[in-house]
Amino acid sequence: MRRLVLAVLLLAAGPAVAADLAVEVDGVEPGAGRVFVALCTGSLAEEACRIGQSGPAAGPTLRFGFTGVPPGTYAVAAFQDLDGDGRLGRTGLGLPTEPYGFSNGAGRRGRPDFSGAAIRLAEPGASLRVRLARALPAR
Repeated sequence: MRRLVLAVLLLAAGPAVAADLAVEVDGVEPGAGRVFVALCTGSLAEEACRIGQSGPAAGPTLRFGFTGVPPGTYAVAAFQDLDGDGRLGRTGLGLPTEPYGFSNGAGRRGRPDFSGAAIRLAEPGASLRVRLARALPAR
């Protein structure tokens, strides 16, 4: 009996299972360029947002799936590349000129930070929505 209890405790304390994350991006301008989505770790800086995907802006809402993501704290960043250069367009002051968004709606009222966009990914089957918006009106 003692061995059975020990075995159960050891199994329960085993390594964390990788998770799957479904990301729904809405606010997409259909037919204009591609939408890029990335999982960021520890920061929203470009170098911290390396796990990414992209897809054509085929409709107002796109779905992306990340599989086998190690448990941890992440932020999701997304943008629509309207001019096809593979980067988020910005003004000389650094304001985005293309639609963008972050998890938890971070960055809507000021400079986005990781803690405002952070999500804890600990179990399989998580999902979230990111809404794209423009900082500046379309030209």
